[in-house]
Amino acid sequence: MYQQIPFKFEPRKTYTFESYVVGPNDLVVDLCSQCAADEGEKQLYIWADDGIGKSHILQAACNLASQFNRPSCFLPATQLGEQGPQVLDGLEMLKLVCIDDVHCLLDSSEWELALFNFINRCRESETSLVLSSQVAPEQLKIKLPDLHSRLLWGPVIKLQSLNDSEKYEALRQRAFSNGLELPQNVADYLMRHYPRDLFGLFERLEKLDSAAMALQRKLTIPLVKSVLG
Repeated sequence: MYQQIPFKFEPRKTYTFESYVVGPNDLVVDLCSQCAADEGEKQLYIWADDGIGKSHILQAACNLASQFNRPSCFLPATQLGEQGPQVLDGLEMLKLVCIDDVHCLLDSSEWELALFNFINRCRESETSLVLSSQVAPEQLKIKLPDLHSRLLWGPVIKLQSLNDSEKYEALRQRAFSNGLELPQNVADYLMRHYPRDLFGLFERLEKLDSAAMALQRKLTIPLVKSVLG
């Protein structure tokens, strides 16, 4: 089950380890899977540029934890600003907490202290904790020195970008999970004419899916041009 958090976000069930194209990231997937199942490491820090799959992996960990009846929650830090640090209160009672883009929380001493205390509480309660960020821990501008040491309590792993063939496969899998037929020529067109970061590719695929359903048309290059320009 997922803990209900008072902001507008719902983890997507399609984000699983089965639907994730691993590429060179088998170590990350293995460690996160173990963490979700209450095996291996209790804390992980994953970092990479945007559009490489951090959010997918963290949500996949929550989905896997639910299969083991381990209460979990996925917290996108970009949506926590209006909630305030008190949103972390009590979450250490869950079995798994995943905080995405944790660097977004480190712009105030209040959030730094709250995160420091939360990591300590997770360790005391043996709650599994997975953090993601755009940067490595040593690149974070942290004013609270002890917080930096807490972020290093578990393995720190950089998520690697997929090559083009792996991105093709990721697109095909995402389309399939949405019930959308993605012809090879359309996939080729998307890869040639638009930025190739996964987040952007998936966003464009979602727009095309919505348009194809609304117009009751198959996915074609003319449709791509009319929707995406």
